[in-house]
Amino acid sequence: MAPFLRTPLAPAAALAVLLLASAPAGAQEARSRWERMCTIRAEKFDHVLPGALRDNDIDMWITVMREGQLDPLWEALGRGYVGDWAFYVFTDRGGDRIERAALGVSGGMLEGCGVYDHFLGADALADFVAERDPARIGVNMAESIGNADGLSHTSYRHIRETLGAPWADRLVSAEKLISDFRSTRTTVEIAAFAEAGEMSREIAERALSNEVITPGVTALEDVAWWMWDRLLERGLESSFDMPSVYITGPDGIEAVSSDRIIQRGDLLMIDWGVGFLDFYTDMKRVAYVLREGETEAPESLRRAYARGMEARTVMTRSIRPAPTALQALERTEAALEAAGFNMVAFNSPSDDPAVTDLVLGPHSVGNWGHGIGPSLAFFNPTRQGYELRPNTLLSIELFAYTAVPEWGGAKVRMPLEDDALITERGAEWLYPPADRILLVR
Repeated sequence: MAPFLRTPLAPAAALAVLLLASAPAGAQEARSRWERMCTIRAEKFDHVLPGALRDNDIDMWITVMREGQLDPLWEALGRGYVGDWAFYVFTDRGGDRIERAALGVSGGMLEGCGVYDHFLGADALADFVAERDPARIGVNMAESIGNADGLSHTSYRHIRETLGAPWADRLVSAEKLISDFRSTRTTVEIAAFAEAGEMSREIAERALSNEVITPGVTALEDVAWWMWDRLLERGLESSFDMPSVYITGPDGIEAVSSDRIIQRGDLLMIDWGVGFLDFYTDMKRVAYVLREGETEAPESLRRAYARGMEARTVMTRSIRPAPTALQALERTEAALEAAGFNMVAFNSPSDDPAVTDLVLGPHSVGNWGHGIGPSLAFFNPTRQGYELRPNTLLSIELFAYTAVPEWGGAKVRMPLEDDALITERGAEWLYPPADRILLVR
C-alpha cells in the first residue's frame, strides 16, 4: 500500500488502489500525478488546516457541492463523484488533527488517498453536525475572493434547511479561512509549483523564437495556438485561457493574439501561465524581432528593459514577511523611490523623459493565476490587509515606463513578471526569471 495512505480503506477504496497498482505503464503519469496530489492534500490537512480554522475562530468548515455545480475547491479537497448533494466537512474537535468527512461524494481516487476519516451519505449531514455542535460553521461565501465564494444561493438555502435550528444561524463566511488554507504552503506544494513554473518558462521562451515565428509569415494567434498545442501534448491547463501574445508600440498595445502578422522591428510580449497539479503560474516574456542587419535589440529598448530589472532587484530585496502585505508594499515603494524610480497609476506614465515610472502589481499566485492569498497589488485592496507570511507564493510583477527616442519620446511599457517564494531574505525565484529581451531573427 502506498506510503501516503493514512487510514484503513473501505473495500471499494482498496480495490481502486489495487487497480491503479496494476495499471499498464502508459497510465503511470496519471498515477504519479494522483499520488502527488494525495500527498499535497495530506500535508495540507495535517499541517495547515488546523491553524487556518483556529486563526479564524471557526469550529467546522463545510463546502457544499452538487452535481453540475462544483465548488472551486473541488480539486483541492479531493475531487470525487458528486451526486445530488455533497458536503466536505472539516471539524476541529481539539488536538492536533482536524476530523475530515466526505458526505455524498465518493470514488476510487478520492477514497484511495486515505485523507478522509468518514464517507457517509449526504442525508447524514444534519445528524453529523448536531452531534458535534459547532459554535461557528464556515461556508464558502466571500465578498472579495471569487474562488472562496462557491456557495450558490440555492445551496445556501439548502444547507440552512438541512441543518435547521440552531445550527443554521451559526453559518459564517469562510473567506479568510480559505485564503489561509490555500496560500500557506507546504514543501511539496512549493516543489510542484516550481515545476509548473519551469514548464511555463520553457514554452513561453520557445514560443518567442524562430522555432515558432517566421517574420512576415507568422501571426500572433499562430503563436498562441502553438502554445495551446504544447499544453495539450503535456496534459496541462492554461492559467488565463488563450495566451496573451501581443505587440507594443509608441501608442501602447497594438494587437493581442490576433491575425496581426509579426513583422521585423516588432516588440513582442507574452503574458500567460501553466496549470499543473492544481497550480497555476503567471509570467511574462519580451522579445524583439530583428530588422535586417541588426544583431541585437535597439539600445533604447535594452536600456528600458535594464531599468525594469533594476527595479525588480529592489523589489526582490524589499518584499519580506510583514504584519500586512500593505506594509510590505509601502516598504518596497519607499526603496524604489530612494533608488530614483517614480511611482505612477496604471498606464499613466509621467511626461518626464529623464525618469522611469513604475507600476507595481505583486500578487498572490499558486492555485489560480491570480491567487487568493495576501497581495501587494493595487487590484487586491482587501488582501493587502492580510499577513504576508514566510513561504507565501507571489508573482513579482511590475511595469516600467522608460522614454524611447525613436518613438518620439513616448515611453515603452516593459513588463516583468515571474513567480517567487517570499522568505525572510526577500523574494526567492522558483525557476530562472526573465533576464533579457529575447531575439527573433
